[in-house]
Amino acid sequence: MSSKPSPTLLRRQLGAELRRLREAARKTAADVAAELKWSESKVSRIETANSSVRNPDLTKLFDLYQTAEAERTRITALAAQSRQRAWWEAYGDALLGAYETMIGFESEASDVYIYDAVILHGLLQTVEYAGAIINSVSVGERPDVVNQRVSVRMARQAVLTRDPPPRIWAILDEAVLKRPVGGHDVMRRQLMRLLEIADRPTVTLQMVPFDRGAHRGIDGAFTVLDFVGETEQSLVYCDGMTGGVFRNRPEEVRRYLVAFESLRTVALSHAETLDYIQRAIREYE
Repeated sequence: MSSKPSPTLLRRQLGAELRRLREAARKTAADVAAELKWSESKVSRIETANSSVRNPDLTKLFDLYQTAEAERTRITALAAQSRQRAWWEAYGDALLGAYETMIGFESEASDVYIYDAVILHGLLQTVEYAGAIINSVSVGERPDVVNQRVSVRMARQAVLTRDPPPRIWAILDEAVLKRPVGGHDVMRRQLMRLLEIADRPTVTLQMVPFDRGAHRGIDGAFTVLDFVGETEQSLVYCDGMTGGVFRNRPEEVRRYLVAFESLRTVALSHAETLDYIQRAIREYE
């Protein structure tokens, strides 16, 4: 995988720069929206990397913030880089916007904390398992769109062999390992693949057994993405039937991290989880 930053991460850096300029100018997002006759949500989308910013709009922001020429040149160059296409954008018609953005963040994350309640995370899936999941939720979609979604899910896994690879800590509810997605043969091969991934020194795998009862992840699955650098704040991504949602406010991220820490304490250890998976593989034979 190329070490070149993804456009998604560059947009995030751009948003952070523009937020810094706004705060230095002592203006709120509402102030900017009112003065430029924009919606406040437009300002928010730019600063949180949920949309790109065109050069004319960038110039308006610079003028409003009375930005020095050297800063304008540097940030304009960053904006140009952020508009370059990434590999997954070729599949844009098959991807929901939040999911496409998540792929960009995932490709740059230094640490990925996963809690799966129903199915395995995309980074852990085999192509057969992914195909079974995507076909089951894509009723009415064109076959080529379904195939593209499977291809993207597999391509995402290149992050596992990135140099350096991200540290991955995945906690699974027992239901994830009990549900025979795609049938017993597909599930057996999926569990064998899970053991291969869990053997990597950068991967930790834990399972929350049914007998633990209610726990902090009972509300649903989530992924926390951490990044290198003090300016890169953690993000939470929650997937859904009609698209994913990002949580990036510090108090929200902190709540998910506390939940993840709680899950770690009630789950089986990494070694115990691998033993469980090995037994489950025999049950699927």
